[in-house]
Amino acid sequence: MSRDKATVAVLMFDRAPMFETSVPISVFGVDRTSSGAPDFTLRPVAGEPGPLTTTGGVQVVPPYGLDALDGAGIIVAPSWRNTAERPPEPALRALRAAYEDGALVIGQCMGAFVLAAAGLLDGRRAATHWFHAPVLAASYPLVTVDADVLYCDDGDVITSGGSAAGIDACLHVVRRLWGASAATAIARRMIVAPQRSGGQAQYIDHPILEMPDGDQLAQAMTFALEHLDEALEVDVLAARAHLSRRTFDRQFRAVVGISPLQWLLHQRILQAQRMLEQTDLPVDVIARRVGFTAGVSLRPSFRRIVGVSPQDYRKTFRPREVELNRLPAAVTFGSC
Repeated sequence: MSRDKATVAVLMFDRAPMFETSVPISVFGVDRTSSGAPDFTLRPVAGEPGPLTTTGGVQVVPPYGLDALDGAGIIVAPSWRNTAERPPEPALRALRAAYEDGALVIGQCMGAFVLAAAGLLDGRRAATHWFHAPVLAASYPLVTVDADVLYCDDGDVITSGGSAAGIDACLHVVRRLWGASAATAIARRMIVAPQRSGGQAQYIDHPILEMPDGDQLAQAMTFALEHLDEALEVDVLAARAHLSRRTFDRQFRAVVGISPLQWLLHQRILQAQRMLEQTDLPVDVIARRVGFTAGVSLRPSFRRIVGVSPQDYRKTFRPREVELNRLPAAVTFGSC
């Protein structure tokens, strides 16, 4: 069966949390094409007979049944109601059939239990909400559960932690299939980070530290983004924040969740992705403009983080010739 990658089916269940259920609908269900986002077709699908009740007793009536999984290129199970309860067999059969037919399947938060029950996580590394990870591991011993990461990309199956990690996973899929500019267009309208690494921790087990002026780190991060073409050292950023190197590292990890060096590397790669999509500049020139000495220095980090070489990335996501060298137009945030 032919499947359209821009057709996204969201598999909804009774008594599933409203926020988690709404995440893929928020990412894929709002028309943001004017900002450069892809043109998605959203199919909210009832995974069992409705109406379905969600958080606070709110009832929803999805307009599609399980047959709407046919033809969808992406299928998302955003959540599930009870780790001790098996999802309904008709939904599991439909999900397996769609996967075997080539659909990309995403399980977010407790939605990983739906994918596991369907057998789609056997022999795979998978993420779920850290609180439910021990139960998932005990219930499905063939699954290697990673309780620490935001999301796991295993090719045709992607799983993520709960709540905001589901947004990260959805944006990761957009970035993987449509490019960094498309993901950034959605992230800007949603006012969320365009790229958090899947390996970033789900939570920080100590409180976010109070900073004397409240924005030293923001100033340092803004300075870094404006000077990515320079050989920035963390000591320089610490000085911009008026902090010692040790204090800067500690506070940065507390707020951002990763080290300053990791964050800086991801920002350089993200900017390189944008330039590969939006310009026809040689890779060596792009490398220097994002802070690498040459293309040979950029390529290993780019491949490790993005999964392909800069040249292959450009072939996949290079826009039409008439769009080259154009920067994204400014957008307002009056609507999301």
